[in-house]
Order: sequence, then structure tokens, then C-alpha cells
Amino acid sequence: SAIFSGQIRYSIPEEMKKGSVIGNVAQDLGLDLKRLRSGRARIVTGESIQYTELKTDKGILVVNERIDREQLCGDVTPCSFSFEMILENPIELHRITVEVLDINDHAPVFPNKDKPISFEISESAVVGVQFPLQSAEDLDVGLNALQDYVLSPNDNFILKQHANPDGSKYVEMVLQKPLDREQRPHLSLKLIAVDGGTPQRSGTVNIDVTVLDANDNAPVFNQSVYKASVMENTIRGTSVVTVNATDADSGSYGRIIYSLSKMKGSAVDIFGIDEKTGTICVSGQIDYEKDRKYEVRVEAKDYGGLIGTSKVIFDVFDVNDNAPVINIMSFSSPVSEDARPGTTIAVLNIKDADSEKNGQIKCSIDGKLPFKIESSLTNYYNLVSDQHFDRESISEYNITITATDFGSPALSSSTKLHLKISDVNDNAPLFDKSSYSAHIIENNSPGTSIFAVSARDSDWNQNARISYLLEDTHVSGSPVSTYVSLNSETGVLSAVRSFDYEQIKQLQLVVKAQDGGSPPLSSNVTVKILIQDQNDNPPQVLYPIQTGGSLVAEMVPRSADVGYLVTKVVAVDVDSGQNAWLSYKLQKATDRALFEVGLQNGEIRTIRQVTDKDAVKQRLTVIVEDNGQPSRSATVIVNVAVADSFPEVLSEFTDFTHDKEYNDNLTFYLVLALAVVSFLFITCLVVIISVKIYRWRQSRILYHSNLPVIPYYPPRYSDTLGTGTLQHVYNYEVCRTTDSRKSDCKFGRAGSQNVLIMDPSSTGTIQRIQNEKSILDEPDSPLEVSYVNLAFLLCPLSVSAFIKNR
Repeated sequence: SAIFSGQIRYSIPEEMKKGSVIGNVAQDLGLDLKRLRSGRARIVTGESIQYTELKTDKGILVVNERIDREQLCGDVTPCSFSFEMILENPIELHRITVEVLDINDHAPVFPNKDKPISFEISESAVVGVQFPLQSAEDLDVGLNALQDYVLSPNDNFILKQHANPDGSKYVEMVLQKPLDREQRPHLSLKLIAVDGGTPQRSGTVNIDVTVLDANDNAPVFNQSVYKASVMENTIRGTSVVTVNATDADSGSYGRIIYSLSKMKGSAVDIFGIDEKTGTICVSGQIDYEKDRKYEVRVEAKDYGGLIGTSKVIFDVFDVNDNAPVINIMSFSSPVSEDARPGTTIAVLNIKDADSEKNGQIKCSIDGKLPFKIESSLTNYYNLVSDQHFDRESISEYNITITATDFGSPALSSSTKLHLKISDVNDNAPLFDKSSYSAHIIENNSPGTSIFAVSARDSDWNQNARISYLLEDTHVSGSPVSTYVSLNSETGVLSAVRSFDYEQIKQLQLVVKAQDGGSPPLSSNVTVKILIQDQNDNPPQVLYPIQTGGSLVAEMVPRSADVGYLVTKVVAVDVDSGQNAWLSYKLQKATDRALFEVGLQNGEIRTIRQVTDKDAVKQRLTVIVEDNGQPSRSATVIVNVAVADSFPEVLSEFTDFTHDKEYNDNLTFYLVLALAVVSFLFITCLVVIISVKIYRWRQSRILYHSNLPVIPYYPPRYSDTLGTGTLQHVYNYEVCRTTDSRKSDCKFGRAGSQNVLIMDPSSTGTIQRIQNEKSILDEPDSPLEVSYVNLAFLLCPLSVSAFIKNR
């Protein structure tokens, strides 16, 4: 709210020159000149004429316009005018009153001074008859006003002065010696009006007296004073009061004419009288705000020239005909949204020229707005905030202030203020989602746009300008900036490198949105980027193993029934989803009517009964395809031997591999190979027995020492389990307990129990028959198990190596 420190009063004479010093305002109010300048001190009057001017550089008040006391106040004393000096930051109001002192700058003036006052007086007029004279007007007041009347020296008349209730004077000429028409039919006198100023001023009017024949009686009013009431704004022509006078004479000397004498002020212009009936009516505009009481003098004159006088006093009643006038003294816009409740927004000056209830004012704000009106000095009102502002909800207000008086009917006026709310950075950026998820296909080009995050800030201008930042996190041990980049203005995430789904399947990063406020506000959001698989890897065949030096053949007995499982093609695809869904198809076959391949499991089975007519050697080409777009594939060749005995297989596959290169010395090499194998077998048998004895002794020691033994599990092919394309795990598990005498050896089975391994460069084949069931049924023969395993390992390797080096 505004602060009102006090008020000061100065007295100056009227008609001072422009620029004359009235007083030192800064000194009298105890204000510093810097405060006047910083507070933009200025004078507010609400009037059209600025009589004074404030010199803020010196802190003095000087005359700005000619001050005419008579024009300013008329006959009202003392004469003064008031105004306010307003300062801002903070708002202060100081009332200054300047009293204007009168100087004797006007002389008394008679109305129509160039026209003499004429009287026709009967010679029979008795001594003491009064003749009213025109009053002079002097615009000055006090001692400078009209003080005395003087009549030029004569023998017949003297002056008698009277005072009105308002202090003004009027005179009458009194007959002190009877007139003698025969001696002096005409008299010429002078009436002089003088004031009390220094130097003294005066005004003069001539009086012409014509002596008539005798008229012994003057008109007499039935009341010396008449009183009447009139409402302001009364319609012209309205009758107010009727006066009545009588004359005891007869004839023309008894006939009366009524008139209103020329009196001071404007009453004669407002009222009129019917000269015959004496009815007084309104002839002008009655304004309570200008004059609250009127006085008029009524004259009754007979045809003999005698005059009787009376006085009529009119009391004016106020009518509510003036609406309140609103003046905006100060208005602060825009206002910061963090302004506290009670902050002064505007200072208003509201006046109503009416009186009493008609001039009492109540001030209100239209609508439900966060403001209220507080009264300060007389006729001053402050518009203050009543709540906290929120620019994001309402950025501006149209405030309509209405001032209403208490008249009946009430009159009102209003003014509108457009208040803007300035922004404060009180809102952090908000992302349109709590988290984001985006996708990108692997093998992308560096620089590819992935996704765009978007945030909004309900603040304005710089406080709502959002920058996007990538938080410094790590992905697989590397900074996230080595994977993606972020456009700080658009929020577009772009790939920095080409992604490989088989290496990384998703990225999780944090994006921060920060506004441009001071201090800045920010918020974070998590963005998950999922790498989508692309079919960029062909299937890989795990079984059967395609070797370059030997051929692997699956044996099918001729007694095999329909649906006999020959073998199973096992393949995997390191891709995922549909790109890793594999299907198996038989591309080529020696006899397509004998075998079929399972579309989903890759199992090769017979589709009819095997007969003696079927060829021993069967060559199948199986193609493995994934479900990607485009599809990728791998090809595997499966050799199948249809036979019941090894010699038949041996002869057929020998012919298959060496149809045109048959060697006559095959027997020699076979015998030599058998001798070498026998030697190696005996050697290995001795080594195995020695190792078994040593391990048995060590296990007994461990068994008695109660030390824990950690079993060892060889690694498995991990992706095979993940994709589901390999239904059986092909591995060996070796588990040893603390009791070495009860050691077990476990062998996993392949799709077929009979596998034939052939060396293309050899002249013979060795069949390796795996019959795990028969071996595992004898747990008490570890030497036999080791012997069989060693034979399986060494025999084909030795024969193959020997034949290759022949």
C-alpha cells in the first residue's frame, strides 16, 4: 500500500510571476533530492490548470501559471488550492496546500457605470424616505474589498449603509430635507465606492434625481424577508414564490410594478419576476455545486416613483446529478508473477461533486479477480493484489473498477486497467511421456535418426527455451556418447555408429531437458532404444560335421522299418525371432523315395521299407533355411550306408571313393596298418593300466582325507540352448566321486547310434559301433570302458594318418 508521510501548507500573494519560488518542498518534507529523482516525483492535481511546478533537481515548488485569486476562489476566503506530490518505488503521497493571498488589484465597479441612476421623487416625499442604490462590486476580499460608500455633498440626501448576511454592503439614499421642485427640479449627485486597500481604489456612478409632484405613500411589502426552497436542476419557468406589496395611494400612485434589483452575483440571471403579479420563477440553471443559497432583492415601485423593497432567500437542495470522476494517479504494469499479496498496483483519485450521501462513494472491482480496493487519503483509493499470481494460468487481467455513489438513484462510473503479468522461471520442462522406447534396425548407417524426445515448459520467452542434454552414462563400459548423439535444440537422437544386434540388444540412456531461466530448471527422462535384429547371419550346421579329409556315413540296416531315424541335422542361427526359425528341406537325394527330412526338427527318416534293391551308398543334400526376409541358408551333405554288415559297406564305399584309383597293394598297407595299430593298442593298454592304478591309489588317499572334490563340466554351446533349434545337447559329462572304484563314464548319444567314418584316401574302412547301453550296463569294468574309448579314438586316426602318409 502507498505511504502518506504528511502535508505542508504555503501562503503566497496572487499574481506572482511565473517561476517565482513558493517553497522548498524537499526541505519541508525532509526528503533527499536523490529520493525525488529516483521516485520520479511529480505533482498530480486532477485539474486542467497546473498552477505550480515541481523542480525535482532543486526540490523547490515554483509558480507555473498566473494565479488570479478572484478567478480561482471568487469571494470565498481563505482561498487555497491543494494538490498531491507522488513518489514511486515505494509509492508515497504528500498533500501540499497553497493559500493565495489577496492583493488590491481590483477597484469597486458599479453595474452599468456609464448609465446614471435615475430617480423621480415627489416633492411631497417625507423626510426619511429611502432610495436604494446600486451596489458596487469589488472582486477583492478582506481589506481590499469594498469598504465604504460616499455621496457627493448636497443638502437633501444622506447615505445609509447596510450589511448583507454574507458580509457585502449595500446603501440607500435617505431624504433628510424635503425637496422643492420650484427651487431645484433636478439634482445631480455622485455615489463613490471605495475599498480599504493600499493604494486605495474607488468607483463612481452618477445619480440623477427628478423631482415630481407629491406622492405621499410608497409601496410596502407584507414581509420584510421571504424564504423559499428550490431543487437544483429545476426546470426553467417553474414558479417558486410570490411576493406581495401594497400602496395606500390611489390612482396611478397606487399601482405597483415588481422588479428584481441588480444584485451581486448571478442570482438575477437565475430568477425572474412577473412585474404585475410578483411571482418569482426559475429562469436559469440552478447548480447546487456552484451556489447552495441565493438572495434576491425585490422592488415594488408605484407610478408615483416611490419604491418599497424586500428580500427573498432561496435555499437550494442537492440532487444526485454528478457521477463519480475517476483519475488514475499511478499504475504499475507489468507486475511480476511472484509479487506478494498486498502489492500496490494502482493509485486512484475519485471525486463526486455532490454532497452528503450523493457524494459518498463506494469503490468495487467487477468480477472475481485477485485484487481488492483499499482506501487511503480522502478521495484516494489503492488497487492492491489479494492473491499470488500464476502467469501460466492467467497472463493478463482486464480490471474494471467501478465507483458508485449512495444517491437515489445511484450514479456510477468505471475505468478499465489492462494489467500484464511478467514471467518468473517457476516451471521445469516436462516431457510428454514418463519414459520413451524407440527401435532401430541393426546394421544402420551412422548418423541415422532414431527418435525425438519432446518436452514443454509452461513459462514464457527465455524461461521456456528448452535445451536437450545427454546424461553421461555408460553402456557396456563405454560412454553413451559413443553410441548416440542428441540435438540440443530439436531433441533428435541419432546413431553415432552402426549397431550389431548380436553384440548389443538395447541401449538405456537418460535425457535431460533444461530451460533458459536463471537459475535454470530441468527434468530427466529415460529412453530405451531397442536394437532390432536383421537377418544378417546364415544358419550354422553343428551336425553332421563337414570335414575335408574324411567322410561320415550313417548306417541304415536293410531291415529298417518305415520312419526309421537315420540321423538328425542340427543347425543354429545366431539371429533372433523369425530370423532364427529354421526349416530343413531335402534338396537332392540318391533316392528321394527312400528318405525324408523333418521340416522343423531336421530328422532324416525312412519313408518306406528298405529293400535289397536299394543301393548301399546314399547321398543326401539337405538345405537349412531361416525365416528372415530375405532368407539365408546353409547346405549339408549326409552320406548314408544301407547295409547289414561292414564288408558290404567297406566294398561299396571303397568303390565310391576310389572307383578309378584302385590300388593293388591295399592288402600290404592294411596289414601294416593293423600291425601299427596293434602296437599302439598294447602300448596304450599298459599306459591305461598304470594310470588307473595311480588314480586308484590317489583316490583312496583323498577318500580317507575327506577333502572335497570339485566336479568339472565341459562348456556347452550356449546359443544352441537359447534358440531352441537344437533339441538335444551333444556333450560328454565326466563326473568322478571320491570313490575311484565306482567311477562312471557317460556318453551322450547322437541322432543315430551307428556312425561310419571313412577316409577318402584309404583303401579300407573301419566301423565304429557305439553301443553305450551295453557298456554302461557294466559299471564294474572300468578297464573295458577305457579300452573301447581308446580304440574308438586311436584306430581311425592311426589308419587315416598312415594311409595319408603312404
